[in-house]
Amino acid sequence: MPTPLFSYRKFWAECFGPAPELPMSRAEMDALGWDSCDIIIVTGDAYVDHPSFGMAVIGRLLEAQGFRVGIIAQPDWTSAEPFTVLGKPNLFFAVAAGNMDSMINRYTADRKRRNDDAYTPGNEGGKRPDRAVIVYSQRVREAYRDVPLIIGSIEASLRRIAHYDYWSDKVRRSILLDSRADLLLYGNAERAIVNVAHRLAGGESIQGIRDLRGTAFVRKRIADNWRVIDSSDIDVVGPTITPPNPYEDTRTDSCVTTSDTAAAEVATVTLVGSLADANAEQQNTVIRIPSYEQVKDDGALYAHASRILHKETNPYNARPLVQSHGDRELWLNPPPIPLQTQELDWVFELPYTRLPHSSYGTARIAAYEMIRHSVNIMRGCFGGCTFCSITEHEGRIVQNRSEDSIIREVEQIRDTSPAFTGIISDLGGPTANMWRLACKSREVEAQCRRLSCVYPGICKNLNTDQTPLIQLYRRARNVEGVKKVLIASGLRYDLAVETPEYVEELVSHHVGGYLKIAPEHTEDGPLGKMMKPGIGTYDRFKVLFEKYSKAAGKEQYLIPYFIAAHPGTSDRDMMNLALWLKRNKFRADQVQTFYPSPMATATAMFHSGKNPLKRVTHHSDTMPTVKNLSQRRLHKAFLRYHDPDNWPVLRKALKKLGRSDLIGNGKMHLVPPRQPAKRHGVVSPDARPFATQHNGSPRVPARPARKSRH
Repeated sequence: MPTPLFSYRKFWAECFGPAPELPMSRAEMDALGWDSCDIIIVTGDAYVDHPSFGMAVIGRLLEAQGFRVGIIAQPDWTSAEPFTVLGKPNLFFAVAAGNMDSMINRYTADRKRRNDDAYTPGNEGGKRPDRAVIVYSQRVREAYRDVPLIIGSIEASLRRIAHYDYWSDKVRRSILLDSRADLLLYGNAERAIVNVAHRLAGGESIQGIRDLRGTAFVRKRIADNWRVIDSSDIDVVGPTITPPNPYEDTRTDSCVTTSDTAAAEVATVTLVGSLADANAEQQNTVIRIPSYEQVKDDGALYAHASRILHKETNPYNARPLVQSHGDRELWLNPPPIPLQTQELDWVFELPYTRLPHSSYGTARIAAYEMIRHSVNIMRGCFGGCTFCSITEHEGRIVQNRSEDSIIREVEQIRDTSPAFTGIISDLGGPTANMWRLACKSREVEAQCRRLSCVYPGICKNLNTDQTPLIQLYRRARNVEGVKKVLIASGLRYDLAVETPEYVEELVSHHVGGYLKIAPEHTEDGPLGKMMKPGIGTYDRFKVLFEKYSKAAGKEQYLIPYFIAAHPGTSDRDMMNLALWLKRNKFRADQVQTFYPSPMATATAMFHSGKNPLKRVTHHSDTMPTVKNLSQRRLHKAFLRYHDPDNWPVLRKALKKLGRSDLIGNGKMHLVPPRQPAKRHGVVSPDARPFATQHNGSPRVPARPARKSRH
């Protein structure tokens, strides 16, 4: 097993003790008595010393190991000079884009530039460059060419291999090559960065650190003692018989399906902390996936490479991957072993101020204000939604904090936050209700290569008892000084219905008027490509929600979110979704269009037109993808069927679909036959034929940004 994070011998600089806040200037270093920093973190976010911000977690973690850590936040990237403000670090630079990918932070799903940035003081846009990891790394190299350079954060994590880039509409090579970094740390990188820091401090060369889980690097060639398996030997690319459904045995006693048996038997994996601890067979086995040159020109090979990568994400059975980029080999080590509860508690209880750096004065940082009174109770997600990047970054094995640690943080918020009014805004994480849920068998978990524990149904081996979470909620809401504990993280309603008592506790005490959940669609076609449950599961949850709301004497609304233009979605699917919305009297104020984030399975679908949830061949059926801007707008228009501006395009689409019967002024119609009359730019009230049908029903607000983790 890996060395616990709190068990390392501390570096000599621990004698300085923890800094009130990590320094961002030479004057602050002088005040602390430092002549230099051991490690400098460069980040695209404003520095907020809170455990929901990656630079704070990594900075405080390294400080707790005895290192002097400085922060360069949102530097001017037009020259190298701002990167010298803290001097030359003794050990290494750590470069991160921030809590979000810089391109997703800067651009909408329609590739339009945003004017704001929630992670910047004053919500000011343009304070970080596009492709921030690459740009910051280039400036660091200009300033200090000989200092080891390590990259991380979700931007580096999701771009660790050749990946489709939505903004340039092409496959880009690994970010390691463009950044010229020495090492890439992916996922929640606590184990790797602590190990690297101590080894560099002990005199090792950065070029010699090649055996750490959760890392990627570039090498000239593969050593002769490694056994190389071609990925096509595991998952055939080319003409083949129709493959079996890889999820057909969801409710059996084993999570290893027939189609995966051969892959599972290639190598046995033990629970290890580093590759050097593994048995000889695992230590010397690497899977070669198609090269950058191959995947950039061949959609089927791109989808195949994506499938293999996602099959090799279980830290207990994953093997290293290698991908050629020209004459160099990109090497990807298996994911890190998840943190134990005691370690996660320790990380979240480091001496954060829970405040923005004092240099920002009274400037508001929107992302901080949204989460400052929330508590992260877990990491990871075994849902496997294909459009989501959480599992690619944090993994599918849920890591849990202890109940006592969570309550201590609630009490700390109560006692130290001057803005606290008695409301805890969230107890959650990537999801609201996966805390303490895990596979019932460690042996089965160690062999499993499934992409989801809950699709197409909940695995028989999954513990779904949410009783411990009920107890946590009750204990938190009974903390003295706490008036209400809200649950704002995304709820897995398919899991919630497995424990009706949990739904009762949630609805009776933790909903602030309306609860947002995400069925994402109503039609089986797109839902199958998303790996989301059918709309019938939503209906079952809705029955419980309304039952317990009524029992509690509360008028509360369930607000569903939906995605437009997801791969696998046809125009007819969107029409049927619009009809469902109208029947259920929902009107979306804003809608979410599918955003192809790097490395996501749905992004592989979007780019290739192939379905990597099954074995991919050059002869595999091509699935519908919505790339054309006019079709993307049409799918958004179906979600906002009630907006008169969308009626012309919807009428045209309905006629093309052979559904002219949906055009009219009756209750059964989707859009009226004519545009409303306007008086000096104002829509006449009598020209809105079904506005009154929605009185008293909630309007669907915009979906908030998903929480990002370092």
